[in-house]
Amino acid sequence: MEQEQLTLGIGTRLQHTQYGPGVIVGVKYAVYMISFINHGIKEIDKTDPQLDEIIPENVTPEVETVSDTEKSLLKILRLWGDVTEKVPLGDRWTGGTMLLQPADTSLKPKEIPVEIFFHKIVMLRDRLRVLEQQINAHKKLNDEDKVNLQQYITRIYGSLTTFNVLFKNKEQWFTGEKGAKED
Repeated sequence: MEQEQLTLGIGTRLQHTQYGPGVIVGVKYAVYMISFINHGIKEIDKTDPQLDEIIPENVTPEVETVSDTEKSLLKILRLWGDVTEKVPLGDRWTGGTMLLQPADTSLKPKEIPVEIFFHKIVMLRDRLRVLEQQINAHKKLNDEDKVNLQQYITRIYGSLTTFNVLFKNKEQWFTGEKGAKED
């Protein structure tokens, strides 16, 4: 099953023991980004034993091909690119302020509400995910190019792990290479 899972693409329907039914909306080097009906988008290791492909029975010519499904999903993602999942801020930061103090104390510091800063971090994360999906679906990039670009994105996620302290739910954290291997 492991070798089979490594070839699954965007649009593949899956069943997860813990999260239920979902569909692959992104493919990274070692994980799938799966949109679950009741749990939103989660990154799941490609070799997760709780993950099974849903094989449609009685397939007829009217059933969409994976390629058509990919096109439909990408069209939806582009149309709704700024629509993000609800990502809650950690309770201790609600109503908080971030203070940027210049070294020169004669200059005025900049105060930013934590909620606004957090919203920008979440938007950045979501746009990275869309970029990742566009790379994976790109028709002219070969697999080696896609993997190389994915490695840069993984490193970007790793650079952003500092901001995980702001997230209420650990499953919505940024994970770089080390985090992906540890989980």
